[in-house]
Amino acid sequence: MTKIVNNKILILTAMFLGGCSYFDTIYSNRVVQPLVKNPTSVVVCREKQCAPARLSMSKEYIYNSLLQLLQNNKGSKALLCTADAATRTCTEEFLSMPIKVGITPANMYIDSVKITNAKAVKGAPKIDLNLYYDVTYNGQTPFCKPARTIAFVESPDSIVMEDSGYSCQMTVIGTSSVKTVFAIDYLDLDYGYIGGYYSIGVSGPANGGGAGYMLIRLPVNAYPLSPALLNYEDTKASRSQFNHKLSTPTQPTKRDGSLQVFPLYSKKDAAKTTAAKPAPEKATEATTTAPAASTTAPAASTTAPAATATTAATTGSDLKETIQDASDKASEK
Repeated sequence: MTKIVNNKILILTAMFLGGCSYFDTIYSNRVVQPLVKNPTSVVVCREKQCAPARLSMSKEYIYNSLLQLLQNNKGSKALLCTADAATRTCTEEFLSMPIKVGITPANMYIDSVKITNAKAVKGAPKIDLNLYYDVTYNGQTPFCKPARTIAFVESPDSIVMEDSGYSCQMTVIGTSSVKTVFAIDYLDLDYGYIGGYYSIGVSGPANGGGAGYMLIRLPVNAYPLSPALLNYEDTKASRSQFNHKLSTPTQPTKRDGSLQVFPLYSKKDAAKTTAAKPAPEKATEATTTAPAASTTAPAASTTAPAATATTAATTGSDLKETIQDASDKASEK
């Protein structure tokens, strides 16, 4: 009898411990976060040419380009897709990962994200973002809060977007936390694509997650690449005027029968322009003094004949004296 009672106690204890472990597994707050692959380099495409960023771009240029791209798409919805890391082409028009909602197996899908805020962080290479992910599971759309995300640009080879976890109401009791890590290895400024390796983990009453490669397809590209301003909200008017000047095409001009795209002037044009301008005041003074010099020239020319006549008179008198001396000597003989 004692042996039977002991066996029952052991069975009840095992059931109790198993039940606690079961409920602990369902309602655990442990974060199930798959490992994310760390890319070795970041490829940036601009003006239809792609190259590793470390070859010709600084960390500041990449930071400003990414900030410009995100601010251009503020308030827009970007599409997410599962992609091939080698070709950077979409293979599925959504992200999918297995989870458990309570005790029910399910698949969670994310197909888009809306950027509601994008601003620079003063004094650090960071970008503050507010992102609304479109989350669904088993045909249901839970209520999810926005994800407070920070984009770090640590170097031309290291760009990471990470949030602290946003809550989603997937069960009647309790909320689940969804955390996203995105290691960027591809920036296409021409088409507004951002590619990289992602890791999404779900914890709470719903738990699970997945990892892979994805593309964020933004509706607006990064151009014009004007200097990013920290006080973006306060200078929106001046920024739009600056962008309008950049977008206004330069009108070509014709010169010497050839088409000149930009108004570049040669040295001959500069000489013609200088000759066409009126002479300065100093030149005018020089021209006024010129007649005075010319008036003195005739005076010098009038004195020249006088000097010539004097010389001729002196020569004639000497000749007369010589002839007189010769005639005197002849008479004496």
